[in-house]
Amino acid sequence: MEERQRTRILEALADEVAERNGPVGAVTVTHIIARAGVSRRTFYELFVDREACLLAALDLGVERAAARMTPVFAAETRWRDGIRVALAEFLGFLEDEPNLGRLCVVHTLGGGPEVLRRRTEVLKQLWQVIDRGRKEGPAGRAQRSEVIAEGVVGAVLSVLHTRLQVRDGQPLMQLYGPLMSIIVLPYLGSSVARRELQRPAPKLRARARSTAAQPGVAVDDPGVRLTYRTLRVLTEIAERPGASNREVAERAGIVDQGQISKLLARLHSEELIANMGEGSTRGAPNAWRLTELGERVLQTAGTRSVEPEGLSRSRR
Repeated sequence: MEERQRTRILEALADEVAERNGPVGAVTVTHIIARAGVSRRTFYELFVDREACLLAALDLGVERAAARMTPVFAAETRWRDGIRVALAEFLGFLEDEPNLGRLCVVHTLGGGPEVLRRRTEVLKQLWQVIDRGRKEGPAGRAQRSEVIAEGVVGAVLSVLHTRLQVRDGQPLMQLYGPLMSIIVLPYLGSSVARRELQRPAPKLRARARSTAAQPGVAVDDPGVRLTYRTLRVLTEIAERPGASNREVAERAGIVDQGQISKLLARLHSEELIANMGEGSTRGAPNAWRLTELGERVLQTAGTRSVEPEGLSRSRR
């Protein structure tokens, strides 16, 4: 129960910051607990203050991203191959959990000293991984400075920072080739960088669960990629068959209409949901319901126990 409440609060913080699209300091404890559906007492039992909550949200985002990136990177023998799959998984994380990803990449820059210290610790870990590229360069090439890795990570995050703020609805995976080219250029040269610029992103690995930080979420079908946000959307559709895109977004706490459209389109293509509005008057809103497969996935995932308690009641 406590872990679920904690996760609800951290998700609520990320959603509130995304909705307001301003400085993280503009989000108060009152905003957070109202969205999470918990009491102020519960909040302060879990966090000393709002800054501690922001720090925990950063750690949650890092944990979820690392859960996707670390195994695939470690499975490769060559640095370049490991970077390829890890970068693709990171972009996949940002697309699957945009509010949490935006909080980590963009809004933690407005945090206090502890948040900034933790952010620097994470960056140092990334610098060390990127710096391994020095060992993969051609024999006889002059050794690159360790500072190059800092510059590479900074360049990649700067590009993502801009795209996450723009919210133009374009898939972040479109950046895969250019970002991969930026990473390998200092270590492997311009010819390799040009080839990486044109290479398609590797297929994301199938995940039975999005992260160990979400207890109780387990799906037997490894072909269905689920995240906490996806489960929230499926739950809202199950509880309100016939809901439109806008209604699903509002109840699931998704601000960006482009995000909900893409998510619903993916769930529809995976035959987890069906549109009852198909064939109706042109321009009429969608009306979503779960398919039999969607109902089985939701039941197997144990969403009813994972969904924030009181969430539906607070929005009715």
